[in-house]
Amino acid sequence: MKLLLTHVPQARRQYYGARALARLQELADVTLHEGDAPLDAAGVIAMGRGVDFIIADRATPVPAEVFEGLPGLKVVMRSAIDIRNIDVAAASKAGVLVTHAEAGFVQSVVELTLGLMVDLSRGVSRSVADYQADRKPEIRVGRQIGGSTVGIVGYGQISRALAPMLAALGVKVLVSDPYAQVDDRRFIKLPLEEMLGQADTVICLAIANEETENLMNEAAFARMKPGAFFINMSRGNLVDEAALARALASGHLAGAAMDVGRAPDQMPSPELARLPNVIATPHIGGLTPPASESQAFDTVRQVEALVKGEVPPGAANLESWTRR
Repeated sequence: MKLLLTHVPQARRQYYGARALARLQELADVTLHEGDAPLDAAGVIAMGRGVDFIIADRATPVPAEVFEGLPGLKVVMRSAIDIRNIDVAAASKAGVLVTHAEAGFVQSVVELTLGLMVDLSRGVSRSVADYQADRKPEIRVGRQIGGSTVGIVGYGQISRALAPMLAALGVKVLVSDPYAQVDDRRFIKLPLEEMLGQADTVICLAIANEETENLMNEAAFARMKPGAFFINMSRGNLVDEAALARALASGHLAGAAMDVGRAPDQMPSPELARLPNVIATPHIGGLTPPASESQAFDTVRQVEALVKGEVPPGAANLESWTRR
């Protein structure tokens, strides 16, 4: 079996890891991308000739022409949950299986979210920047997280791990998700419009799809409490960034923090990140060794199953898989 791993060397070290790669090389004849720039579709086809499997990183698109140009390709895998860089419909039409990893990043994202909440509430980044620039930091009254109200948009795995931690800090937790049942009596489920008006901090953790595109728009930010904070840990697609910028510039929102955005590679947009009341990190929520290795080993387990002739875990379009 032959396999192409598309990660550039730095991404391979950060998002895949030596142990997972070593096991992968025991299972298959692995071709590594050693270039500095991510592969485009033509590059994937050129490097993928004769391969059975591809493990694609998040910066590498896998559009329809890849499946047309690689007739022997059987499976495309992602060491992540997000498979939007893969044209799944085209893969299904071509009979190619697409797989994704499980959410091994939950704990890491929860911890970063808590850190951003503390930073927004106490001005940590602002003070550090002032000291490092040899300026005297402005002493401002901070906010205590305990006793505040936090609204969580979306109730998936990250939210279900974050909410109990917030409750342990003495936070009143509100949840808005029309498709999820909230059984924990410590949390209150509300419609989005009602929740936005009550929360001191709103944390966006909903999934990114057509329904949630620009979910947080001009009207949503207007419904939020004056002086509230907004945190986005999901995807930039959920936020109307121009509307958020206006809400921050006007003072209606006191600040925002984000680990995601509409810039390339799902990074925060520079136009938002440079605002004085914004804290931005470069999409590092799941970038810890335990999180990266967990998802990398999901693809290893998928390859193990494929080598045995079994259906791999994480299949997204199993019913369409005909290239076996």
